[in-house]
Amino acid sequence: MTNEPPDSHADGQQPTIERGGLWGLFFSAAGLLLPPFGVVFSALGVFQGGRARRAARQNNGQAPGALLSMVLGWAGIVVSIFAIVGYSVFWTEYNAYHQCSTRAHTEASQTQCDDAFRTAVSERTGIPKENVPTLNADS
Repeated sequence: MTNEPPDSHADGQQPTIERGGLWGLFFSAAGLLLPPFGVVFSALGVFQGGRARRAARQNNGQAPGALLSMVLGWAGIVVSIFAIVGYSVFWTEYNAYHQCSTRAHTEASQTQCDDAFRTAVSERTGIPKENVPTLNADS
């Protein structure tokens, strides 16, 4: 921090600060945390960041967080697209796992569901069963 006053415009007004970049950053972060449904938030983050940068450029101001919101927004869009593609490619395996998990009332039966999912994905992709992650966060 310095004790100097912020730069002012030629006409003596303070520089404008566009707050839209911070909103874009919020939307982009939410989109990155909520794939695949976060694709909407991520797209809003990219849009809001771009809008804030344009407004700041037109008013010779600043748009803190605008560029970062655009970068995070694009990352969130990519992650969401990969999640959507993964769900669509492995929908039958995922659906069978979900139905098995809803019937599983013990840890042993949940382990059987995990093993069945890993086996099905392994057979479909050719990846060794040990390298296929489980969908259950506890395993």
